[in-house]
Amino acid sequence: MITDKKYGVLLVNLGTPAAPDYLAVRKFLRQFLSDPRVVDTPRLIWFPILYGFILSLRPFKVSKNYQKIWTEKGSPLMVHSLEQKRKLQAFFDQPDNANSFKVELAMTYGNPSINASVAHLRTWGAEKIIVLPLYPQYSYTTTAPVTDQLARLNSGMKDMTIISDYHDDDRYINALVSSIKSRLKPDMKLIMSFHGLPRRYIAQGDPYQTQSETTALRVATKLGLNENQWEMAFQSRVGREEWLSPYLDQRMTQLPSEGVKNILVVCPGFSVDCLETLEEIAVENKQTFLDSGGEQFEYVEALNASDTHIEMMANFAQERMTLP
Repeated sequence: MITDKKYGVLLVNLGTPAAPDYLAVRKFLRQFLSDPRVVDTPRLIWFPILYGFILSLRPFKVSKNYQKIWTEKGSPLMVHSLEQKRKLQAFFDQPDNANSFKVELAMTYGNPSINASVAHLRTWGAEKIIVLPLYPQYSYTTTAPVTDQLARLNSGMKDMTIISDYHDDDRYINALVSSIKSRLKPDMKLIMSFHGLPRRYIAQGDPYQTQSETTALRVATKLGLNENQWEMAFQSRVGREEWLSPYLDQRMTQLPSEGVKNILVVCPGFSVDCLETLEEIAVENKQTFLDSGGEQFEYVEALNASDTHIEMMANFAQERMTLP
C-alpha cells in the first residue's frame, strides 16, 4: 500500500503488572478494579470492599501465580505484545512506505498508557490513527474501557477509527483453525474456553456471549467437528453471582466421568498468552482435569505474534486507512 499520508496504528491490550510482586500487582489491580466498566457496583459500596479487603489480600495470591509464568524478559502478555508491535511495524516498513506508518502499543491499565501512546503517534505526525483493541469479541468490560479513554483524550475522535470487534472475520477464524488443526487428534475433544462475564451484563445488552458463541461455532464448523467433538466453556469467574456457563473448572471435573479422557483446550478470546491462559488454563485446569481421571490435556497457544496474526492485523488496519 503506497501512501503519502501518515498513519498511526495503536494496538491495545488489557495490561499487566510491572513485576510479579505484591506491590506491583496491587498497583495494577487497584487501577483495573477501580474501573466501573470492570466492576459496576456503586462506588460507595465497592471502594470500602476493594481497599479494605481485596487489595490487602488478593495481591498475595495473584503475585504467586504471576511468578509461575514470569519470564526473563518479563510478563508474557507484555513480551508477546511488544513482539506483535515489532513485527507489525516491520510489515509496514517497506521502502515505498518509509515513514508512512507507525505502530504503537498501549495497555488499558498500566503502561504504556493509552494517553502516552496516542501522544507519541500525534507527535510523530499521524494524520489518522487506527485503533485495534485486541479483543476479538466486544464486551462492555474490555473494548468499551478503551473507547472511554480515547473519548476523554479526543472529543469526537475525528482522527481515529476503532475496530470494535472481529469475532466473525474469516481471517481470524482461519488463523484459529490453523493453530488448532495440527494439534487436534481423532481421540481428543476440543474445548474452547472464553473469559467469563456476569450474566447481568448480557441482560444489559453486552454482545459478548453471542459473539463468543458465533466464534466457537464457526471454528468447529470449519474444523468439520460434530456436536460431540467440541464444546465451549467460560473461565475466570469470581464472586458468588451467576456468570456465563458452563464453568470451565466444573467441566474439567465432569468430563472424565463422561468418558472424555483426552482434550485439547484453546482460548479464542485471548490475542496473547497471559496469566489467564498460561497459569489458569495450562496449570490449574490441567491439574484439575488430570486429578479427576483425565489422561491427556493439551493447550493451544494464543495466536501471539504468529505471521498469520500479524498479517490479519495489518489487513484490518489497511482496510480502515482508505476510509474517510
